[in-house]
Amino acid sequence: MDFRDVVHATQSQMLSQFGGDNVFQGRIIEVHIGTLTADQAFTFTDWTAEMKAKASICISEDETLIESLEIAKGRIQIMIEKGMDNDKQVLKGLIDIANKRIAEIQSGKKPALTPDANAKYFAEVVIDLDEIAEPMIADPDVNNEDVSKRYTHDTIRPLSFYEGSKKVDLGFVGSCMVHKGDMKILAQMLKNVEAQQGKVEFQSPLVVAPPTYNIVDELKEEGDWDVLVKYSGFEFDDSDPKGLARTKYENMLYLERPGCNLCMGNQEKASPGDTVMATSTRLFQGRVVKDSSEKKGESLLSSTPVVVLSTILGRTPTMKEYETAVDGIVLTKFKPSQKELVR
Repeated sequence: MDFRDVVHATQSQMLSQFGGDNVFQGRIIEVHIGTLTADQAFTFTDWTAEMKAKASICISEDETLIESLEIAKGRIQIMIEKGMDNDKQVLKGLIDIANKRIAEIQSGKKPALTPDANAKYFAEVVIDLDEIAEPMIADPDVNNEDVSKRYTHDTIRPLSFYEGSKKVDLGFVGSCMVHKGDMKILAQMLKNVEAQQGKVEFQSPLVVAPPTYNIVDELKEEGDWDVLVKYSGFEFDDSDPKGLARTKYENMLYLERPGCNLCMGNQEKASPGDTVMATSTRLFQGRVVKDSSEKKGESLLSSTPVVVLSTILGRTPTMKEYETAVDGIVLTKFKPSQKELVR
């Protein structure tokens, strides 16, 4: 499974354990996984609002925090080399701060932040990873007879619920919920599909907005961007930008400029009444897609592999189709810490 499925399963299992009562609501979540680097930790913390919590924090092992700081240093150094620092050398200062923090951790002077061993919590939620046997999708449930249960982010359904038959009109991979790893998974999936089927044909449009320009540069250096361009029908060009926000799409892959894109809700838009499968965080009415006179627009939220395959098929995939498309791809390397993350 993808780590996004773990995030959705966390919400689903919490609701199940507490009889539908959302114990996250209005509170701060402490995530005791310990081994999430910053990229994956953001996938969880960015979903905090959708869990209706005030905030969340991912507790890290010392080694994991150092790894995250090293990744951050590397990306900041690239910005410096591009001439993006100012006269006060703010970016260089951030690297100095990171180096100081790494030294504190390595010396034992100031290890990674952990809670007190006797800390008391409003509730404790234990997630059974063995229960996550398939991708999990957050569904706005737009036709629920109980209006109060529509657009809540609390309806989390397994992929098999849709039986490979729910039509998908547009897919979106982007927003703060994705990171460099998602772009690499996308490239690998496209190569898989071509190897298995002889070609890649999109039955629905797929809009891809990488998180940052630095990540685009990294993908170019590592060869993944060339793969994406090979299968795309549009690649952004800042020297010749679009004059208008896009609201009409063809069945092809769009490589849009880094940023929020469809998730912002006030720029690009899906066609009214569309069913959108997206990696973003917002499934509110009218945010990504408006209703039409014939049909309610709906934005289902899922992992990158589910979005990609849904646009190639034009519908939700079956588990067999999903497993075939991600064959040989490492979707997540995350493994919960075996250490006691307390002090």
